[in-house]
Amino acid sequence: MTDTPRFENDLNATLGLVRRVEMNPEGRAILEYEAGLHMCHSGGVVQGGFVTGWIDAAMAHALIARHGEGFVPMSLELKVSFFASARPGRVFAEAWVEGGGKSTVFMEGRLTDPAGKVLAKATSTLRLMDRSRVEGSAKAAMAGG
Repeated sequence: MTDTPRFENDLNATLGLVRRVEMNPEGRAILEYEAGLHMCHSGGVVQGGFVTGWIDAAMAHALIARHGEGFVPMSLELKVSFFASARPGRVFAEAWVEGGGKSTVFMEGRLTDPAGKVLAKATSTLRLMDRSRVEGSAKAAMAGG
């Protein structure tokens, strides 16, 4: 991705993005993250918001891979089921387009450890929004207008 806005760089750093493993134009993405101790609560378990964020980000990347960078995927609903604890270290968020139309898309995704063990699964409904409109609204809001 070229000319990545600062807020996206900050978000990627906060989430611990290591690399984009795959961005498939058929609507599939795999992202690799490094879960740090600062993301954990009691017992060294990664807080569920990070798990959710990783899968959500993979879903957004899958849509961008399919539809291009002219769109911003906006979550309409997101459901996550947790199967095992994520611990500090590498994890992989994978997502794919399951179906949908021109503006509303149904997604599925999962988080795995390096051995392929499924830690969480998610489904989501996303709306494709025009990037220039979304960014224009954000700039106006940040400027106080």
